[in-house]
Amino acid sequence: MKELDLITFKEPNSPMSESYRTLRTNIQFSSFDKKIKTLLLTSSGPGEGKTTTSSNLAMVMAQGGNKTLLIDCDQRKPQVHKVFGFSNEKGLSNMLVSDDDGGEINMNIGIHETVQKNLHVLTSGTRPPNPAELLGSAKMKNFIEELKKTYDYIILDTPPIILVTDAQILAQYTDGCLLVVSSKEAERDAAVKAKGLLEKVNAKILGIVLNKVDLKKKGYYNYEYKYGETVKGEKIRKIAK
Repeated sequence: MKELDLITFKEPNSPMSESYRTLRTNIQFSSFDKKIKTLLLTSSGPGEGKTTTSSNLAMVMAQGGNKTLLIDCDQRKPQVHKVFGFSNEKGLSNMLVSDDDGGEINMNIGIHETVQKNLHVLTSGTRPPNPAELLGSAKMKNFIEELKKTYDYIILDTPPIILVTDAQILAQYTDGCLLVVSSKEAERDAAVKAKGLLEKVNAKILGIVLNKVDLKKKGYYNYEYKYGETVKGEKIRKIAK
């Protein structure tokens, strides 16, 4: 099994790992009425660190004693299997089309154990010709509901929301969403548009993750705090400048 190159696994006591634990805590306390069990992460565009953030968040969730499943829902450009060193020959797409006579999903396809206790990974699998239709199917919705019986947290790593509709579709099945914004790559208008697209489907936006911040510069604590800020138009405009 591949040695993981995740900061939360290699250097659990680092300031960056502590920031992910702060993010975990903020998520856990983000709703008093309903526990957040299913969480979607997306970004405005590629290269903002969405998959890295999803993977590290899943890691700290598992390290906290929570049975966690990270699902790669990016059927077009999957990356999670590369992070964890798994084959992507079979995965989510294969599970969703693996009907037996009873119309049930074969749960033995594509879910991998990792070197971290409590952390499982479901790779994206064979690229389907119609990713949006597959992810928006009743089978996908029912599949997530079934997984909630087994896992404490289910984290969905989805494609950038401006490029395709997949994240908007999946947001309707989840308890909360995080928007990953790179301090280096993200453009102000793109970040605001991404937020608006989530709002169009009435997604519960828990906040933003400001990524790729230089911790050597002044403002580390500010960086840590922004992990948990609620996404409001004014906030995202300030951060995405």
